[in-house]
Amino acid sequence: MDTKTLQVKAAQIRMDLLRMIHGAKTGHTGGSLSNTDILTALYYRVMKLDPANPKWADRDRFIASKGHSVESLWCILADLGFFPKEDLATFSQFGTKLIGHPNNKVPGIEMNTGALGHGLAISVGMALAAKRDGKAYRVFCLMGDGEQAEGSVWEAAMAGAFYKLDNLIGIVDRNRLQISGSTEEVMGLDPLDEKWASFGWNVVPVDGNDIESLLGALEAVPSVQGKPTLVMANTVKGKGVSFAENVPHWHHHVPSDEELKSALIELSAGLQNQEGQVR
Repeated sequence: MDTKTLQVKAAQIRMDLLRMIHGAKTGHTGGSLSNTDILTALYYRVMKLDPANPKWADRDRFIASKGHSVESLWCILADLGFFPKEDLATFSQFGTKLIGHPNNKVPGIEMNTGALGHGLAISVGMALAAKRDGKAYRVFCLMGDGEQAEGSVWEAAMAGAFYKLDNLIGIVDRNRLQISGSTEEVMGLDPLDEKWASFGWNVVPVDGNDIESLLGALEAVPSVQGKPTLVMANTVKGKGVSFAENVPHWHHHVPSDEELKSALIELSAGLQNQEGQVR
């Protein structure tokens, strides 16, 4: 897909995840909206995947360390055909496999995640295994910025640099909000890019809600031989829905009927404009 087509796809995924959260009456809305562009770039353009063969040995691996923002991921996996799109209607319902965090009983999910601070360590192990097995696949790990307060993240960061894992790509969804407020008020992180660089990582700051910028960073990896890459994706929490953007309350707010209607109208207007540009 070209950039314009990917922008259209991202708008469609945002609409799908809002409908899904509204129907389930639960979900993490703000973070899923902020990470949609990142996941769209990865799944529709950057990563080597085969929905018909989700266990393909040479596939790229993706770990959603910020597993609570799974809604965008469920919608993308369904859209790609890893499981029937109709299953999205079962999200967070009794007996479903589509729970509120990644569940490896679902095709396309490598590892159950959600306890923050664990995903990067798992990704280090996968990337090291690829190196030792002589495999060319890459491992992508999406983290939240609030998650950066976890000590296990930095242990994994040290290990990734020590083992020279240039097949490992960490991505921070840097939307600067977490469940209890601003990251800089809860546990100050800045200068976060300098901290990652000091741990031996190649740090690439990008606009995490701009598909073209994301592709420029993600398609270039490994851009420095012998170093893991950290993509600092500066995003807007609630991106795409004007009245949800940068509003902490939308971390896990479920849109009302009226809010859903307004959000879909707004996204549809943007979608029509983008589709016109694609044509």
